[in-house]
Amino acid sequence: MAEKYQLLDSGNLRKLEQVGKYRLIRPALNAFWKPSLPEKEWKSADAEFIRDSSGHGSWRNRERLPEQWTVILGEMEIRIKPTSFGHLGFFAEQFRNWQYFRDNCRGMDALNLFPYSGLGSLAMAAGGAKVCHLDAARGMIEWGKENLALNPEIPGNIRWIVDDVNKFIARELRRGSQYDLIALDPPTFGRGASGQLWKIESDLPKLLDNCLALRKPDRPFTLVLSCHSPGFSLVVLERMVREVVGEKAFIESDEMFIPESTGKKLPSGIGLRCIVD
Repeated sequence: MAEKYQLLDSGNLRKLEQVGKYRLIRPALNAFWKPSLPEKEWKSADAEFIRDSSGHGSWRNRERLPEQWTVILGEMEIRIKPTSFGHLGFFAEQFRNWQYFRDNCRGMDALNLFPYSGLGSLAMAAGGAKVCHLDAARGMIEWGKENLALNPEIPGNIRWIVDDVNKFIARELRRGSQYDLIALDPPTFGRGASGQLWKIESDLPKLLDNCLALRKPDRPFTLVLSCHSPGFSLVVLERMVREVVGEKAFIESDEMFIPESTGKKLPSGIGLRCIVD
């Protein structure tokens, strides 16, 4: 039986995580405070990811970790694979969105864009949605399928697609496809499946317009948007969405966070949910 994930502590620009059997330290570049737990707790870490000046980095004591293992996060068992970028295969600050999908997706047609290793898509499927999961990286698609296989109680009604987001959305518009819910967690910068360039400041406004054009007529439409890009605040994000959906739409926005064992919170990006009647 896999063990759980927990954020234990943060401080001095780092975070201390219990990832199943293994205790890890990774960068937390907004943790400007001092750690709450004693130093001995941090010294017991099995491995630490050290970021270099280029934004990449390497794992110290990587040999203490297996190539992969599984943990319980929320209500899902997931595959952990420490990457050369310091990622593990999940973003724990998305936990409230996962619960929202489980509670509010029954009978919906949902589209999940920039979905990483698929946990949001699994939560949508668990909530009763038919899901289209779109990512430009084939490796991420395979990782998502592995996570689904670890959770046999979740229906397999997920369509896995490798493609550039803008190209796919353009085809969906031509085909007349329609959705009840679209979720997106866009990167600051990236490249599509065929090398297409993505820049959030120039591409996100058009993408939001196109997402709204995919809504089913005469039905409520839900947009779930999260962001980790410098220069994007809650006010910026809400204003961009308002420009597309109008003033009458319901929007709730807040700072995303990961709860710590200390009872404190580690802020980790911003997000909003928008419902258009």
